[in-house]
Amino acid sequence: MLANSLLAVGLVVVTVAMHVIGLDVLLRAMMWSRALDRSGFWFVTRFVIGLSCWLILIHLAEISFWAFFYFSWGCLPDAETAFYFSGVTYTSTGYGDVVLARPWRMLAPIETLTGTLMCGLSTGLFFVFVLRWIANWMRSETASEPPFAADLR
Repeated sequence: MLANSLLAVGLVVVTVAMHVIGLDVLLRAMMWSRALDRSGFWFVTRFVIGLSCWLILIHLAEISFWAFFYFSWGCLPDAETAFYFSGVTYTSTGYGDVVLARPWRMLAPIETLTGTLMCGLSTGLFFVFVLRWIANWMRSETASEPPFAADLR
């Protein structure tokens, strides 16, 4: 039981590290491109799509990491089942059609908690970016108004 708990801690640490590295790459790219200082429908649409794809790739890498663990440690019979189980567990879908054997079953709720936290972190970052783009858009819209329009509000 203690050994499995230590393995679980290791899995969580690596998952969080993967997420932080992925977000660091994303933030550096956003700062380098000065994407957060811009606005415009097509520009923002392109970046929201790219942001979504990058975040999904980070989560898929984390799911794959857990799946690799399940498969390589013999927790699940094959790689496809391990990836499927990890995906439904990480996302907290939890169909229950595949379960871990007794010695490993506490890993499932730990993966679910970790996945929930990582999805929440991604959602928060996504929200911050979209909020910044909305603020830029509103600033550009009000800056182009005639001077008297602000007095009418």
